[in-house]
Formats: sequence, structure tokens, C-alpha cells
Amino acid sequence: MSATLLFTLVIAYFLVLLAVAWVTSRNSNNDSFFIGNRNSNWMLVAFGMIGTSLSGVTFVSVPGTVGSDGFNYLQVVIGYFIGYFIVAFILLPLYYRLNLTSIYHYLAQRFGLVAYKTGALFFILSRTVGATARLYLVINVLQLFILDNLHVPFWLTTFVILLMILLYTFEGGVKTIVFTDTLQTTFMLLGLVVCILYITHQLGFSFSHALEVLNAKGYTHVFNTDVNSRNFWLKQILGGAFITVGMTGLDQEMMQKNISVKTLGGSQKNMITFSVILVVVNLLFLLLGGLLYVFAENGGIGIKGDDLFPTVALTHLPPVISFVFIIGLISALFPSADGALTALTSSFCIDILGLRKRDDLDEKGKKKTRRVVHLSFTVIFFLCVMIFKWIDSKSIIGFILQIAGYTYGPLLGLFAFGIFTRRPVRQGYGVLVVCLAAPVICYIISENAARWFGGFKIGIELLILNAMITYAGLLIISEERQFVKKKKKRPLQQ
Repeated sequence: MSATLLFTLVIAYFLVLLAVAWVTSRNSNNDSFFIGNRNSNWMLVAFGMIGTSLSGVTFVSVPGTVGSDGFNYLQVVIGYFIGYFIVAFILLPLYYRLNLTSIYHYLAQRFGLVAYKTGALFFILSRTVGATARLYLVINVLQLFILDNLHVPFWLTTFVILLMILLYTFEGGVKTIVFTDTLQTTFMLLGLVVCILYITHQLGFSFSHALEVLNAKGYTHVFNTDVNSRNFWLKQILGGAFITVGMTGLDQEMMQKNISVKTLGGSQKNMITFSVILVVVNLLFLLLGGLLYVFAENGGIGIKGDDLFPTVALTHLPPVISFVFIIGLISALFPSADGALTALTSSFCIDILGLRKRDDLDEKGKKKTRRVVHLSFTVIFFLCVMIFKWIDSKSIIGFILQIAGYTYGPLLGLFAFGIFTRRPVRQGYGVLVVCLAAPVICYIISENAARWFGGFKIGIELLILNAMITYAGLLIISEERQFVKKKKKRPLQQ
């Protein structure tokens, strides 16, 4: 399939998204943008969140890891599954009880304004870096296999894609994203399943035979029992669980969609349903990865890692499969990027600017401010993607998990201290100092762990260590008297 035809199909796909956005954003207001008027269907949210959680990184990177790590990534997925139950039955009841629009307003009620702003800033930093890393990965694939052939420069590709995302999220926000994510998740899963079926057929395997071949090559090995390895099973499961708590339960983007569901029960059903489906989908990506390596070996293809799936799909499979891959890849791209852009806009407007409490602005003025912030984050996304292009990392998923460990750790420590203790912290900038110091201490420990602890290497459990250091720091600056929650007739909406 020619690059021109593939590019035309990409544009057509975007026009479908724009049509959905136009229908869903009619009569929208700021509440529609921020929380979907708290009227989202839990089934749509659960299904759409699959695309947001997986993103282009899972679509490209997870199959690529099978060659070096086998099915080790499943250890992390088991941790994810445990983490979603923690989010569903500890954090969601808290958010609904307080009737939050921004989940970081809990920190304001528990610790004060500095903690509130600190939590929001850590989210903004982490989500910006994580989302743009994912965005770069997918744009780079499109660039290498389609747009370079059309002599379109990378910066222009990035600009056009971000403009597309801006256009269909500009008005409707969460209200629109709930529907577009559902559509995109459908196409992403379709691309995954079609590629598995075609490659299995080309190899002449039945499902059971495929598993036998993958097992014989060592690809289906799941649990790493080397305690000093970064992939040791206990590290991976615990790290996966707390990454889920951090990157889902303490993440405004993910929770923004969950709390747009009308009731707590519906939101919990969404979370549990989503967690089960996510395990199955990740298993399919790992299966695909094993099949791709067998296919590459049989065909004399020497590509590994993140480049394997795009190379096989776009240069060694029929045009119709190439088209399905591209649509699946784009469908993995947009839910991650559009949700991040909307959530960052919401967090900055609500948490940093205090937009919903501004009495000096009418609805029209607030909407204008929100649009300026939305546009500004689009520009920031563009600059960050260009930086990633300059860095040119070949394994994005490891980078994202590492960044999550440093940036979500303080958030996890803050929320854990607030939920599991009754101690207030001293007012001032102590909370900010603790949250800034914890990642620095973590970095020092991580860099020297092998030398200090007899070869022990810190992996994704870095997030847990970071949270524990934050928790200890908060304990040091806390007071012995108990925190007393002020009674209110109605929960404060923020």
C-alpha cells in the first residue's frame, strides 16, 4: 500500500473523529469539558480507558520486549490488576464522598494549599513527560514508514497531529473523549486481533501449536526468580500494583473519566471490568510479540525491540494488514494524547488557576481562559515531542515507567499519609521540600544500589521507595495532634 494512500486513510480516520466531536460537543460548557457533566456511561468509560491505558507504547513496545524478556511483562500486568482493586475500593469512594472535580483538592482539605499545589504540579510534570513520550513513539513510526516517503518533515507531522487532537477536544473535553476513546479502542483491538490471526495463519500454526513453539523458544517464560534482577517477580508485581495506584488512581486524566460516571457503584464496575479486559489484552500483545519474533526469524528479518512490529506490519505483510496496523496504531495514539491534553488543561485551570472559584470571571471568561490553557499545553506537547526526537530513545516503555517512579512517588506518599494517618503537617513549604527531596534521594539510592547492596538492582519498585521516603519526610514534619475534619453540610465541589 502506497504511503499516499495510507496518509489519505489517516486523514479520513481523523475526519470521523472530528464528526464524533462535533456531535458530542454541542451545547457543551466547562462542566462538560472537565467532568462530562457527571453523566458518562460506565461501560463506555471502561472500554475507552483500555485505549488510554495501553497507548501506542503498548502497541509497539510490549511485543518488542518478548525477544529479550519473554512474557516477563505479565508480572507487571498482574500487579496492575491488583492495583485497580485498590483504586476501586479505597480511592474512588474517597473521591465520590468529597464530590471532587480535581482529585488533588483532597490534598488541600487534608494538608493545605501548598500540598494541593504540589500534588497538582507533580501530576502536570509527570503526565506531560509521559504523554509526550508516548506521542513521540507513534509519530516516529508514522514518520519513518509513511511521511518520510512523502518528504514531510517530522516537525510538520507532529504539528498536524497535535492540531487534529486540539480540534476535536477543544470544546467537548471529557464529554467528547468518552465517545472517541470508545471508537478508538475498538479499532486498536481490531488491529491487534487481525495481526495475530494473520501471522498465525501465515506461520501455519493453530493456537495450541503456536503456544508450543513459543514455549520451546523460551518466549512464554513469565516469572523471573533472580532476586537481584530488575525484573524479579516480586519487584515487578509490587511495582505494577503501585504504578497503577499512582498512574491511574492518583492521575487526574484517568480519574477525570471515572468520576464523570454518575454513581460510585458504576465507577467501581467500570474499574473492575476494565482491569479484567486489560489483563486479557496485554496477554494478546505478548502473544503477538512471540509470533512476530518467530515470523521475523523465519523470514530472515533482523529487527528487534520497538521497531519489530511496525517493520513486519508495514513491509512484510499485505497492504490490507498494513492499513489495519496503521489504524490500530493511530487508535492507540489518540486516546493517550487527547486524554492527557484535556486532563492537563483541567488540572491547570482548576488546581493552579482556581478557575472554578473565580468570581471575577463569568462562564464566557472562564471558557476563554480554558481555551488559552488548552492551546498552551498543545504547544508544550509539540516542544516535548521534538526533544524526544532529538534524544531518539529506542525503548520508550522503560523510560516511562522510570519517570513514573520519580514523579508519582511523592503523590503516592502524600495520599497514603493523608489516608492512613490522622496527623496534620506543619504549614509552610515543608511538604514541597519533602516532595522535591524524595526523588533526589531515590535517584542517589538507585544509582548506587548495586554497589551498596551486593548487586541488588532497583527496578519499577522505585515508585514504592520514593513513596516511602515521602511518607517518612511527612511524618517528620507532621504534628502529634490528630487532624480533625471539618464537618460540612455538603461536600465542597472543586
